[in-house]
Amino acid sequence: MDNRAVGIFDSGMGGLSVLKTAQLLLPAESFLFYGDNKNAPYGTRSPEEITRLSFDCAHELVKLGAKALVIACNTATSAAVNDIRTELKLPVVSMEPAIKPAIEHSKGGRILMMATPRTCVQSRYLRLLDRLDQAHQVVNVPAIELVEAVESGDWSRQAFDRVLQKVLGPFEGQAIESIVLGCTHFPFAREHIVRYARAHFQGEPAFYDGNLGTARQLGRVLKEQGLEAEPGRAGVTRLLTSGDSARILPLFNRLLAQYDPF
Repeated sequence: MDNRAVGIFDSGMGGLSVLKTAQLLLPAESFLFYGDNKNAPYGTRSPEEITRLSFDCAHELVKLGAKALVIACNTATSAAVNDIRTELKLPVVSMEPAIKPAIEHSKGGRILMMATPRTCVQSRYLRLLDRLDQAHQVVNVPAIELVEAVESGDWSRQAFDRVLQKVLGPFEGQAIESIVLGCTHFPFAREHIVRYARAHFQGEPAFYDGNLGTARQLGRVLKEQGLEAEPGRAGVTRLLTSGDSARILPLFNRLLAQYDPF
């Protein structure tokens, strides 16, 4: 048994959706969450910048005593996970867009993969597409504006509608079978995306994200490595940010309180 905390980091607030899923799935575990809000978003930065910033986050959590790391960011995973795993002597759990289950459940329709611009062109994601049949169904939809909307703290319907019209407007009236939320920020806007899809697309798309699979993989890794927390205890969570704590930490708590991954 190991009651030390699991470290989770993201470019900003999006990784809180992974944290909330892990909290519910692994209630005995404690967590350290680090949001690099000062440097968010990562999705328009160069691979070199993303790797440097990801290492800064990882080192901060290791310094605080994390027993394992979760990179709760598809963009950071694509750019930096291999280097972080090579350098750090602890388990590192990563993410990838949930393209595979979307294709496995597909009936041949169009799949929109919403992500940051950088995720859409990273070699790790492109290799994933190459391994899958029917990858021609997938349409990449860069949506950095949606990341910025979540980070802004203005989560009103009007704010999200403006962003979604810009991002998804080109698909007006089309038949969309499923939508992959390929950034951990996007589950926080899921109800707005669902509402928009119902009003503007043919049919009702299925939705996929990688959060539950990541939390399950974390549980498997902790068990395999002998790092599980003592059963029956109640884990605790500490929230940290590189940004303005007085403004951002209350937003962290609001997001965690209102988000239900299940």
